[in-house]
Amino acid sequence: MTTIRLTAAQAMMRWLSVQTTEDGHRFIEGVWAIFGHGNVAGIGEALHGLRDSLPTWRGHNEQTMAHAAIAFAKTSARRRAMAVTSSIGPGATNMVTAAALAHVNRLPVLFVPGDVFAGRGPDPVLQQIEDFDDATVSANDCFRPVVRYFDRISRPEHILTALPRAFRVMTDPADCGPVCLAFCQDTQAEAHDYPEAFFAPRVWHFRRPEPDRRELEAAVALIRSARRPLIVTGGGAIYSGAAEVLRDFARRHNIPMVETQAGKGAVGWEEPLHFGAPGVTGTGCGNQLAATADLVIGVGTRFQDFTTGSRQLFSAPGRRLLSINVHGYDAAKHDAQALVGDARICLENISAALGAHRFEDPDFALRDAWFRKVDALTAAPGTQEALPTDAQVIGAVQRNAASHSVVMSAAGTMPGALHVLWRAAQGGYHMEYGFSCMGYEIAGAMGIKMARPEADVICMVGDGSYMMANSELATAAMMGIPFTVVLTDNRGYGCINRLQIATGGAPFNNLLDDSHHVTPARIDFVAHAASMGARVVRAHSIPELEAQLQHARGAEGPVVIVIDTDPGPGTGAGGAWWDVAVPEVSARAEVRAARAEYETHASRLPGQARGESR
Repeated sequence: MTTIRLTAAQAMMRWLSVQTTEDGHRFIEGVWAIFGHGNVAGIGEALHGLRDSLPTWRGHNEQTMAHAAIAFAKTSARRRAMAVTSSIGPGATNMVTAAALAHVNRLPVLFVPGDVFAGRGPDPVLQQIEDFDDATVSANDCFRPVVRYFDRISRPEHILTALPRAFRVMTDPADCGPVCLAFCQDTQAEAHDYPEAFFAPRVWHFRRPEPDRRELEAAVALIRSARRPLIVTGGGAIYSGAAEVLRDFARRHNIPMVETQAGKGAVGWEEPLHFGAPGVTGTGCGNQLAATADLVIGVGTRFQDFTTGSRQLFSAPGRRLLSINVHGYDAAKHDAQALVGDARICLENISAALGAHRFEDPDFALRDAWFRKVDALTAAPGTQEALPTDAQVIGAVQRNAASHSVVMSAAGTMPGALHVLWRAAQGGYHMEYGFSCMGYEIAGAMGIKMARPEADVICMVGDGSYMMANSELATAAMMGIPFTVVLTDNRGYGCINRLQIATGGAPFNNLLDDSHHVTPARIDFVAHAASMGARVVRAHSIPELEAQLQHARGAEGPVVIVIDTDPGPGTGAGGAWWDVAVPEVSARAEVRAARAEYETHASRLPGQARGESR
């Protein structure tokens, strides 16, 4: 057997550099790295040696550079991914939030945090977390509940099995998610005689599981028995490449469809059978169909509480649920009739079995009325005296979006407003709402642009999320990655402030002016973003915003447009009940009234009676 002598870190990075997919791309496109004492000597030296074949990018924060990797993987429909490395201690734990985000969203990321000394010579080493009862525990054990596969590389030969196992997870459509290979820092530098065959280029294939024949027959029979079916499109439809098949399936059998946050953009908004979004951030027309559907067909969705209106939206008597999902865990949720398999293969099989079977037309007038309502909400204000609403800002961006535009966001007001109001072209929407992680936005926009250089990427972010994590704006400027940031400044956490008031609470600790302060906050976002190298302008009105959006096109780096908005209004349209528990006891009459309304809704939850006073 021919061998080659390498350090464990050199061997890991060399192996990563020759792992490709069916389309000829490296699966791990490159490595985001912030170096510290736990990875600079071993992993840093290895990456430098491969810098021409495996790119290394420097981030400004471990969490946000991982967010960029996640956005890259999501935009690539899980066909490509990135690795992220940090030192031990705070560098590693900074990435735990990002790992949780990737886990919830079923997205592949390879986390390679440095770890303690396997040999325990300098024990405890700088930044080492010590468990008084378990000497094998380190800070990296925090990754265990938020990754799909965890391994600790404490011997150089461990990578011979750990790396293929990691890739098996990241390329598996059912088990896909983040992986953590905690890499002991002394092991990184330790040499080993590796089999030369280990570094032979390998092509990874993405399997398409066929459905079980009995489940398929049951699914077809269930659809045939329905009178008013409705399709709920989830992110799995996009990841399986089923978008066109789904659209054709809906057309052939005349079934209306709605889309979750993850599924939005699978089918373009102009499709007549497309009725927008369901649930808490649902469209009026979509929720009307959802409430009367006698069969709900989920395609690649996990039926999260926003989608189901906290399990109260799909409320027609005798309603049935059919869930098409590549993982049995998700397919069986909510007592659904499960059809486990690849979404595209399942839809093709169902359609073939249904033949020419078609359903009656949905009420297209509902869709037309909804669009008229949205047009009114998002139209430019007749006067520029009052602050614009978020809906009016979205309207300005919509009117200036191109067919290749991708609008993105993550938390706060924008996800709900965009879900209900934005008219997405196919592939033109990117939302991180599985984990709803504030601070994902700017790093995520950068990751989207790295995956789709031809796209016009527009990042919608509020001042609250911007303040959470903005440092990768400097990275984007440094690397010359262009995208547009529309920063809406409503002076605080406007979305949660509205929720606080809706549940009877007093405005408190959300907007800056309702928070404890000695000196009133005055944050100059224009100066701040400019200091990191972005081109920045302030728009004083909706017409100015529209003009600046046009000017931002063709920029060589990130452009930030700051506009003040009114924190008070929500979208003013759509929506369904959301289960947010209201205190049973309060001195505030508003809270008591909100509790009474909550008990009415909660008592309707299936299989339980909640909110009863004791």
